[in-house]
Amino acid sequence: MSNNILKLKNRKPNISNKNIYTRFSILIPLIIESDNPELLFEIRSENLKSQPNEICFPGGRIEKGEDELTAAIRETTEELCLKPQNINIIGPSDTLITPFNYIIYTYIGILNNYEYTYNGEVNEVFTVPLSYFMSKNPECYYINVDLKPDLSFPYYLIQNGKSYKWGKGKYPVCFYKYKDKIIWGITARIIHDFVTILKEKE
Repeated sequence: MSNNILKLKNRKPNISNKNIYTRFSILIPLIIESDNPELLFEIRSENLKSQPNEICFPGGRIEKGEDELTAAIRETTEELCLKPQNINIIGPSDTLITPFNYIIYTYIGILNNYEYTYNGEVNEVFTVPLSYFMSKNPECYYINVDLKPDLSFPYYLIQNGKSYKWGKGKYPVCFYKYKDKIIWGITARIIHDFVTILKEKE
């Protein structure tokens, strides 16, 4: 037992209870053709069952046996009709964990020789100068997150039973307004995290 404990010395931490989450991987795609890089966005097809017509980055669910970076590249090549060699991965941005059991891994990548192609999951693509996000803070609002145990919860095992005071939280929902486009939700959170990292490196 003591030997096993010592083996933990160089262990890298994981995410607790990871198996309860649905895992997604996203690419933050940059187009650098001038001194002012641009971020590329998709508008999802109106025919999709999930989040039709919403603005997002390329990405999707991580498949069984697939690592996070491979998933981000696969989803991007499928959605933007690109070859993997046309994506220059810079590195990871921050990982987002939501109250509704999503883990979203994000990677920063430069698109090379991209001709603004896309598949049937995408209705349109457009770009926004990175400088816009560097100079503008998003508008953020908050949704209250309350814990509500299900009917089978064993209240008799805890102090004060059904009167126990559960913790509460707030979930931020952010918005960027660029011309006629509203970029919001998880995509806006990812942008804000990415821009914060860039500003820390200045």
